[in-house]
Amino acid sequence: MNTKRHLRGIAAIVGCITFTSAALAAQEVNLYSERQPFLISPLLKAFTDDSGIKVNMVYINKGMQERLKSEAANSPADAVLTSDIGNLHNLVKAGLVQPVTSRILETNIPSQYRHPDGLWYGLTMRARIIYAHKQRVKPGEINSYEDLAGPHMKNRVCVRSGKHMYNISLLASVVANKGEAGAEQWAKGLKANLGRKPQGNDRAQVKAVFEGVCDVALGNTYYMGKMATNEKSPEQKDWAAAVNVIFPNQGDRGTHVNISGGAVTKSAKNKDNAILLLEFLSSAQAQKIYAELNFEYPVKAGVKRHPLVASWGDFKADQTNLAKIAEQRTTASKIMDKVAFNN
Repeated sequence: MNTKRHLRGIAAIVGCITFTSAALAAQEVNLYSERQPFLISPLLKAFTDDSGIKVNMVYINKGMQERLKSEAANSPADAVLTSDIGNLHNLVKAGLVQPVTSRILETNIPSQYRHPDGLWYGLTMRARIIYAHKQRVKPGEINSYEDLAGPHMKNRVCVRSGKHMYNISLLASVVANKGEAGAEQWAKGLKANLGRKPQGNDRAQVKAVFEGVCDVALGNTYYMGKMATNEKSPEQKDWAAAVNVIFPNQGDRGTHVNISGGAVTKSAKNKDNAILLLEFLSSAQAQKIYAELNFEYPVKAGVKRHPLVASWGDFKADQTNLAKIAEQRTTASKIMDKVAFNN
């Protein structure tokens, strides 16, 4: 009899330990992030402070899709954060994420910045703008992406590789709005007006404008903030001071925008916590942190922008759903090859 009681007692203790372990496991979420730790860590800390859920983050600069594929159902990742619509689209195509239904996400994030089936959600926004030299570009001379392909811009345009994801997404937006033939014509015209072979990153284009290599360049908005406030490389402040920010196509479809975004993995073991994390990242509290750290635009309406970002003024964004634009990325890439943009 005593032995039976002893065994029952052990079983009860083991049961308690198992239950406690499960409860502890439920208070965490595993995150794969393409976004750098200096951007994400303050947000994750705020989430943990708010929810009590621990976030185990792995920073993956490149190869997230390949890693998730190789890990398959055994992947520890519950959620992912990426830095471009193209990366989110590739995860969807590979079947690596699952749909999420959340009233909070749907309320906080406008429909054009989330997948129609809830497979991903945009969390911050940046615009693909034109940087124009303050003296060499006359007011009104450049008002649209189409103007960059006009004859008056011969040898005056600088841009990074046409195959870079930012420019592929921009061209995909042209395909979505003007069709494949119209997009090809624009790419040919843009190439004909380049002042040098495509090279460098977005900041290098603004440097080229500053140095007189070209008069205008394409770049993302947040680089303006990074250059204008750069204490480690103060020469970048001069680059930023030399240009005006132009939001193209304000008279028609609006400026092309891209997002950083998040999704729940197909293999998520802590799905509910992953959804809670995405919901928190769409909240006013998190959106404000995002905006202050990286000079990005909140996707949630009413969240205050960084003062420098606000100084560039309001703009009309292209309202085309980014999932629709992402579907044209393969076509855009083929166009870049067809016109031999980088050669």
